[in-house]
Amino acid sequence: MTLIVSTLVLAGMLGLLLGGRPSNLARLRIRWVPAAVVGLALQLAPVPGNTWPLLLLYVSFALLAWFAIVNIHSRVPGAWLILVGIWLNFTVIAVNQGMPVSREALVRSDQMETLELLVEEGGAKHHLAGPSDQVLFLGDVIAIGPPVRQAVSAGDVFTYAGVAWLIVAGMRSRRDEESSVVGTSEPEASRAA
Repeated sequence: MTLIVSTLVLAGMLGLLLGGRPSNLARLRIRWVPAAVVGLALQLAPVPGNTWPLLLLYVSFALLAWFAIVNIHSRVPGAWLILVGIWLNFTVIAVNQGMPVSREALVRSDQMETLELLVEEGGAKHHLAGPSDQVLFLGDVIAIGPPVRQAVSAGDVFTYAGVAWLIVAGMRSRRDEESSVVGTSEPEASRAA
């Protein structure tokens, strides 16, 4: 959760530094937002057992992929990066029946309690990476230390980059730039006449 909030804050700050305005985000025509909200909720929902959590995870990926595809078609900035991230995460989870998490990434990101939990109980959505896991390079192997303290995957990096791009580009919307260009050119045209 810390990484999500950090991404949003940093993207907002970058958008401001590049001359954007938060009010421009309201002009973005993002479609199928409820699909993204439900997809994220399904990923975060604590569901007991081993079958249902994995099934709900697959449903969430379908909803998130649909959201990204529709928004790529609508030319929403960053949507294609979000789709790449979703595809990478889905691939590693489908191949391994859950997201493999590297022991080294957990140690380097200072998540000893998570390491103990995965060793003792495992999980349907995440499990400690073992010798039978495949495409491990797509798993949660990237360590982010304090204050974030999280292990992330290559898919997460693409997804967060897509969200950041969406925010920055949305804050610097072209409509704003076009209206300022039109606004300056009209008085010049009237002076010339």
